[in-house]
Amino acid sequence: MSDTNGIVPFPVAGGGASGREIETLIALLAKLPGLGPRSARRAALQLIKKREALLSPLAQAMMAAAQHVHACAACGNLDTVDPCAICRDSRRDAAVICVIEDVGDLWALERAGFFRGRYHVLGGTLSALDGVGPEDLSISGLIARTAPGSGVGEIVLAMNATVDGQATAHYIADRLHGTGLKISRLAHGVPIGGELDYLDDGTLDAAFRARRTL
Repeated sequence: MSDTNGIVPFPVAGGGASGREIETLIALLAKLPGLGPRSARRAALQLIKKREALLSPLAQAMMAAAQHVHACAACGNLDTVDPCAICRDSRRDAAVICVIEDVGDLWALERAGFFRGRYHVLGGTLSALDGVGPEDLSISGLIARTAPGSGVGEIVLAMNATVDGQATAHYIADRLHGTGLKISRLAHGVPIGGELDYLDDGTLDAAFRARRTL
């Protein structure tokens, strides 16, 4: 019999409370993106079989991350310092802010290595179906960062090429209309329905270089 999450209890000889720790581990792993119940069971088994090499270091790393990794108050990036290392880097162009949906998109752009400005993480996209409105995203923080005298001259809207992503980009463009800022968006290279974190570096580079003013 499976529980409400579709997790089949781990077969432990004798049953009872002795298997609850393993079942809990499997259930938690199954909540991670890309891991279903079967993959979670395989991952849990591998971790337990290699507890010295994998399980214990992983537990320590997760504990350290839980204690020390926080969202940057300025841009929303994850780091152990606040402001984050990117916001503190004086070599980056503070006049250009790239607006993205999630930290995973920031990591994708940083991995490609061609953008040298600053970032702003929204924390998602507008979605009427999911009940996500402007107040649920870090849009007000972006508006505050682009206030007169901030030194910001361009906003790059790097939303994913999805319906919600494009709706969010248009909403932000409307909010910034009349501010005198250059508003651009990613163009060629990003397919409709595509997500930044899954694109190769060349595609991201082409999309960034071909951005156009709204």
